Amino acid sequence: MTGRVQGKVAFITGAARGQGRTHALRLAEEGADIIAIDIAAPVEGVMYPASTNEDLKETVRQVEALGRRIVSDVADVRDLDSLKTIVDRGVSELGHLDIIVANAGVAIMKPWNEVTPEILRTVIDVNLIGAWNSVMAGVEHLISGGGGSVILTSSSNGLKAGPFNLPYNASKFGVTGLMRSFAMELAKQKVRVNSVHPGAVQTMMVSQAAEMFERFNEVNPDLVGMFSQWIPGRMPPEEISNAVLYLASDESTWVTGTALSVDGGLANY
Repeated sequence: MTGRVQGKVAFITGAARGQGRTHALRLAEEGADIIAIDIAAPVEGVMYPASTNEDLKETVRQVEALGRRIVSDVADVRDLDSLKTIVDRGVSELGHLDIIVANAGVAIMKPWNEVTPEILRTVIDVNLIGAWNSVMAGVEHLISGGGGSVILTSSSNGLKAGPFNLPYNASKFGVTGLMRSFAMELAKQKVRVNSVHPGAVQTMMVSQAAEMFERFNEVNPDLVGMFSQWIPGRMPPEEISNAVLYLASDESTWVTGTALSVDGGLANY
């Protein structure tokens, strides 16, 4: 099957690399044009390497190589006004908006007693407020166009908490609640809202998490050992992108308010 989102336009956050890039490419492969943003800079307190402007340019190059149009810019999902400006420009150039993929997120792993107010605020602001901003920046375009699909990236830790990740757990449980709330209120506008819940994906964030667990073994070896048994391996980000494609396509017209786990069963253990 090809052309599953032919003629649609998708707004994707955190698109410079990882899941955001593979989402952009998977949707472009199936016929969508893309509006892509990324902070392309370090986020305070995050220990793994940040995405760069060159990463975002590479996403643009790869989308264009697929024969699709793309509007891209550097922006922080914590800045609603910037997101609105970029989305409006993208809609002006590409004609409309049909899909929102709120993918940008960060993790700062610490034992509970090392979590500072600044760490908590950063993770909540990027992961939860950033998801809200991403919806608010584009949803009026979906409504005026007769409907569409909003996809929020939560996590297996948005269904079942993981250790040494209190701010991330809280933010991702919040994203799940955000999804269900938007789904209820936007249904009459034919805007469906769902969340995807990745497990251990081959990204910078997960690679750093694996390193952190080795350090946390001294804090609570039983907890680290238990958690390590839950992870069935690291999946390629394309696995998540396939789920995003389904939720973005007309195949999911009657799917809304759903938390779709793509985690090898992690949240069920």
